[in-house]
Amino acid sequence: MDARFVKKFAAEWEEAWNAHDVERLLVHYTDDVVFQSPYILHRFKEPTGEVRGKEALRAYWTTGLEQLPTLRFKVESVRVAVDTLVINYRNQDGHRISEVLRFRDVLVYWGCGAYEPGSALAATTALKA
Repeated sequence: MDARFVKKFAAEWEEAWNAHDVERLLVHYTDDVVFQSPYILHRFKEPTGEVRGKEALRAYWTTGLEQLPTLRFKVESVRVAVDTLVINYRNQDGHRISEVLRFRDVLVYWGCGAYEPGSALAATTALKA
């Protein structure tokens, strides 16, 4: 991944989230995408903590935006590896979150949201060891 692609992707990602435009986000994901989040455990009671496929990801994000209409993200930094992009950002409440995205060519095929334990993560009750 080159720097131009990474910067453009992160900017588009932030703009689409802040516009609450799920379809604009989904154009960057493969049809067979897998996405993991503790909020999937919490919201969908899915024990794997993951959704599979673009339709399931659409449902997950859409319900999240319906439940949190004030959602806003501010990208703070971006990290890159061979086929992986990490977007570090703050949400509307100031909580720090990382989005880890793995790419196949120019589309995300696997991703996860990584949260700080505690008050920033309402789903922590589902994460007991």
